[in-house]
Amino acid sequence: MMERRLYRAEGFGLAAKLRAVSWLYVGLLAALAGVGYVALYSAGGGPLPFANRHALRFGLGLAILIATALTDLRLIRRLAWPLYGLGVALLLAVARFGHVGKGAQRWIEIGAFQLQPSELMKIFLVLALASWFHRASFERIGNPFFLIPPALATAIPVALILKQPNLGTAVITALVAGAVFFAAGVRWWKFALVALAIGAAAPLAYHHLHDYQRARIETFLHPESDPLGTGYNIIQSKIALGSGGLWGKGFLHGTQGHLDFLPEKQTDFIFTVLAEEFGLVGALALLGLITLIIAGGLVIALRAREPFARLLAIGITVNYSLYVFVNLAMVMGAIPVGGVPLPLISHGGSALLTAMFGFGLLLSVEVHRDVSLAHDPDAI
Repeated sequence: MMERRLYRAEGFGLAAKLRAVSWLYVGLLAALAGVGYVALYSAGGGPLPFANRHALRFGLGLAILIATALTDLRLIRRLAWPLYGLGVALLLAVARFGHVGKGAQRWIEIGAFQLQPSELMKIFLVLALASWFHRASFERIGNPFFLIPPALATAIPVALILKQPNLGTAVITALVAGAVFFAAGVRWWKFALVALAIGAAAPLAYHHLHDYQRARIETFLHPESDPLGTGYNIIQSKIALGSGGLWGKGFLHGTQGHLDFLPEKQTDFIFTVLAEEFGLVGALALLGLITLIIAGGLVIALRAREPFARLLAIGITVNYSLYVFVNLAMVMGAIPVGGVPLPLISHGGSALLTAMFGFGLLLSVEVHRDVSLAHDPDAI
């Protein structure tokens, strides 16, 4: 209790918060972004057009991360539902004014910057759900009527993201929400009922998919059936992964990437560039770095004393973990290609800045882990 009172004293100012930031964790994120710089340098054949922009975006993201980490967790909780409302508004704006690219309407143009609201919406949804389940008793969580509002809060953005269409991000958004529900104490049998309902509706949903989405599923099942068409990407990806061998072909010497056999090598398939040039050893080293980042997020969640902080940390960590899993499984041919980037490595401003904002929230949980939210009447 003495430690908690000292932490909440007026002396806990900016300098003390800066000391409380886990700079080791920030260093891990910087190392991951450095790997991204190397990969994008190779993908672009030099610092332009991808690597230098990646470095600038990471610099901006680092500022966002530190500012977010220093923001009082009580203020973050008060802003949870307003930010959720902002996210929904941005998704509606995409449907009305969004930029169309490759058949999908996912971005809003703000000057020279393209914002992808679905990336932000995942973080805002985690904030809202963590706020909803904060201080909820086990009995209250067991009441089905108590779960209706958070279920609707999840269904609205998932439906709007599906409409863009963006199936991969919609699935990740739903899974992240499910992780928060589970961590909050929702009984497992309710998840089983939802899974059964989804399984029963899957055949009907398949017929409502867009043509290119059905083609991705067919390609996943039979990639060799159209090697120069829909199966081209995944076949070239597997060739690049296998050709790297144990030690790789060397930096800037990857044939699949530099001879332009591998499409979208700067975004969805950036991992194959690294695996081809640095081999199995380099790929495992990258996976080790990512594992440390995920493990660090789980440790922060376990150390959190407040339910809101713990659920927020779990949601952020699961969101990052799912992006990594989906991207790696996709480029290895284990799941259909879904256009999911590898955070902090792939080229893309919205994904990188959103990831840094999420990690900033995670570090805010660590910085303010002794702050009590028990007497915060202004929060929703």
